[in-house]
Amino acid sequence: MPENGATHHQEAKVPLLEQHLLDDPKHQQALVLQDDPREERLSRRVLVESKKLWHIVGPAIISRITSYSMLVITQAFAGHLGDLELGAISIANNVIVGFDFGLLLGMASALETLCGQAYGAKKYYMLGVYMQRSWIVLFLCCVLLLPLYLFASPFLKLLGQPHELAEMSGMASVWMIPLHFSFAFQFPLQRFLQSQLKNMVIAWVSVAALVVHVIVSWLLVYRLQLGLIGTAMTLNFSWWALVLGHLGYTLCGGCPLTWTGFSIEAFSGLWEFTKLSAASGVMLCLENWYYRILILMTGNLKNAEIAVDALSICMTINGWEMMIPFAFFAATGVRVANELGAGNGKGAKFATIVSVMTSIIIGLVFWVLIMCFHDKLAWIFSSSEPVLHAVNRLSILLAFTVLLNSVQPVLSGVAVGSGWQKYVAYINLGCYYLIGVPLGFLMGWVFEQGVMGIWAGMIFGGTAVQTLILAIITLRCDWEKEVCKTTYFALTTLAH
Repeated sequence: MPENGATHHQEAKVPLLEQHLLDDPKHQQALVLQDDPREERLSRRVLVESKKLWHIVGPAIISRITSYSMLVITQAFAGHLGDLELGAISIANNVIVGFDFGLLLGMASALETLCGQAYGAKKYYMLGVYMQRSWIVLFLCCVLLLPLYLFASPFLKLLGQPHELAEMSGMASVWMIPLHFSFAFQFPLQRFLQSQLKNMVIAWVSVAALVVHVIVSWLLVYRLQLGLIGTAMTLNFSWWALVLGHLGYTLCGGCPLTWTGFSIEAFSGLWEFTKLSAASGVMLCLENWYYRILILMTGNLKNAEIAVDALSICMTINGWEMMIPFAFFAATGVRVANELGAGNGKGAKFATIVSVMTSIIIGLVFWVLIMCFHDKLAWIFSSSEPVLHAVNRLSILLAFTVLLNSVQPVLSGVAVGSGWQKYVAYINLGCYYLIGVPLGFLMGWVFEQGVMGIWAGMIFGGTAVQTLILAIITLRCDWEKEVCKTTYFALTTLAH
C-alpha cells in the first residue's frame, strides 16, 4: 500500500511514464536492462521516505553537533590549561552533568511519543499542553537532582576518584548549576518543535548559540584568565542562549497551531505524564549512565589521571559522532509516531527500515575514518605524549563502539515512536548492568586488561547484546497492532 498521497500519485503515473519511454529509442536499452518494475517502485519509496527522514535528520544533526560541540570546545579549552584541568572538566561533564543529562533527556523524549502521535492525529493544541507538562515535571526533577551538583566532590571521592581530581571537578560542577536547570526547558522545547517539523529553527538557534559559546569561551578563559571556572561558566551562557532562542520563536508566533498560550490544563494529568516521562528517562539514562560508569571504573585504575584523560577523549569523540545516530533516533521517533498516529502501520515499518540502513552506512564511514586516523584523534584535546599514546591504543575499541552505536539509537527511536519505553528500560537494565558492567569488571581487574578490558567487556557484553535484542523485537513487531494501540491512545488520551 502506498505510504501517502504523494507516493500514490507518483505510482499512478508509472504506466504512462513507461509508455513514454517505450516510444523513446534513447531509453529502450535502459528498459531492457530493467528486470523487475518492483525495484523501481521500491527505489521511489526509499527516495520519498529518505526525503522525509532527512528533512528531520539534517537539521537535527546540525543542532545536536553544535550543542555537543559546546562541551567539546569547553573540554578542549580545559585540556590546554593542563592534564588535571582536563580530567576535572571531563569528570564534571561526563559524570555529574552526564548523570542528570541522560535522565532529563530521556524524560523529555516522552514528548516524541506524545507530540509525534498528537501531530499525526491532528490534535495540534495538545502539543503545547504536553510541553508545559514536561517543563513542570523536568523542573521538579532538576530541584531533586540539585544535591548532585552541590555535593559533587564527596560523591566522587566516595566512588574512588583521586582527591585533587574530585575537588576540582566538584568546583566546576557547582558553577554548572545554571546549565543543569536549562535542560528542563531546552529539551521539551526542542522536541516540541521537532515533532511539528520546525527543524531548521532548531538548527539556526543551535548555530547561533555555538557562536556565542566560542566568543564567551575566549573572553572568560583567555581574556579574563578565569581558568577552569571560566570553562564551566561558558556552558551556562550558551545553553541558556539555546533556551531563549527556541522559547522566543515559540512565544512570538512561530507555532500558531500548537502554541496558544500558557494553560492551566498543563497541571492536569501530571501523574500519567510523569509515569511515561519516567519510563522514557530510565530507558535512555540507563544507557547514558553506562558510559559514565566506564569512566568511573577507569578512575580506580593505576595511573588514573592518564587513563581518565584518554578514555574521556575517546568518549568525547564517540559522543560527538553519536549526535548523528541521536539525530536518527529523534527522526525515527517522529516518523514512526507520525505514521502510527495517521494509522499507517506499513509506513512506520518502512520508515524504520530506511532509517536503520542509512545510519548503518554512516556508521561504517566513521568506522573507516577512525581506523585510518587512529594516531591523530587526540591532538585537538591534548599535547601530552602519554595521553596521545593511550588514545591511540583505545582507538580500535572506539571504532567498534561507533559502529554498534549507529544501530542501537535508531532502534531506540522506534521504541520511543511506538511508546515501548518501559520494555526497553528493562532490556537496558539487564544488558548493561547484569551483563556489561560485570563483564567489564572481570576483564579489567580479574584478567588485568585495564581500561581496554573494561571498555571491551562493556561494549561487546552489554551494547552488542542490547542491540541484538532490540533488532529482534523490531523485526517481530506487528505494526497493524501498534496502529490499533495508537488509535485507542488517541481516543482515550488526546481527546482530553
